[in-house]
Amino acid sequence: MTHAPAAATLQQGTHHVLMIGDCCARMREIPDASIHFACFSPPYFNAPFDSPNMFENYTAFKHLLSIVGDELKRVLVPGRKCAWVVDDVRVNGDLYPIVADTIRVMCDKGFRYSENITWLKAEGYSRFSRRSGHMKKQALPTYYFPDNVKESILVFQKGKLNNSAYVKTLNSTVVKASRIDLNKFDRELWNLNVWFIPNVPPVKGRLEEGVAAYPEEIPKRLIQLYSFVGETVLDPFCGSGTSMKIARQLGRNSIGIEIFPELEEVIRRKAGFENWRQGQTDTFEVVPSKHSLKRVSLPLDRPILAVAQRCASVARPS
Repeated sequence: MTHAPAAATLQQGTHHVLMIGDCCARMREIPDASIHFACFSPPYFNAPFDSPNMFENYTAFKHLLSIVGDELKRVLVPGRKCAWVVDDVRVNGDLYPIVADTIRVMCDKGFRYSENITWLKAEGYSRFSRRSGHMKKQALPTYYFPDNVKESILVFQKGKLNNSAYVKTLNSTVVKASRIDLNKFDRELWNLNVWFIPNVPPVKGRLEEGVAAYPEEIPKRLIQLYSFVGETVLDPFCGSGTSMKIARQLGRNSIGIEIFPELEEVIRRKAGFENWRQGQTDTFEVVPSKHSLKRVSLPLDRPILAVAQRCASVARPS
């Protein structure tokens, strides 16, 4: 049984690095065993609402899952976890088993299958699906097509963690700052494996317009439940930057990887770095596509493991 090295300590500010490019390549530049938690939602194959025609076929999509699984196995600190927000998707009438295939891929990589939490959206979200309209028109058997108002949060662990032994290595201030608000835990039913969380509605004018962003409440719960203050969170499918924003709010460092460079400004704004200036407490760095990570220069006097800082001198070949 292994547990994480280097106990966290409180720091003056947090570090946040946005890497532009394909996550399959950019994750290779992150040092081994340097991520304490990964929280993300990958593209849902060729979902018409998310990533139409992104993949040549479903085999290519499963290949992406496999590559990401390999890199997660490498970059995660032993004993730590990752959470995939995924669900099966229907494309041209065929339902693809993304949940089952994600579980199979991760277990084949040697991860422990830890949790399967159902994210139940607001009932009104069904108006965006409208599959049930067939029954309302015909009112006959064989016309049943239910509206999908749920997704899955799959949690996997790299080996095992001796929780009590690890907590003893932490600074007492970090432990205190990382405690869960049990009143909220009980009131909002975090104890259940069904989470009732409204979705981000696809309305005009929102910051994430055109991006299939998940609600902030999901990473807010997951980051608190699976990482300590001062640790580092990874989102290899950064999108609009929801995970990076919440990591910063919760006093965690973060690395986000986003393939579309035009989303850089959206991520800056969402994470609160649109007017960031050198010398501010929290640091934000963008690593452009096809650019060496050696350009990242973050303060070297931070006591907590900062992945971006280590990447400044350690870059894996692509």
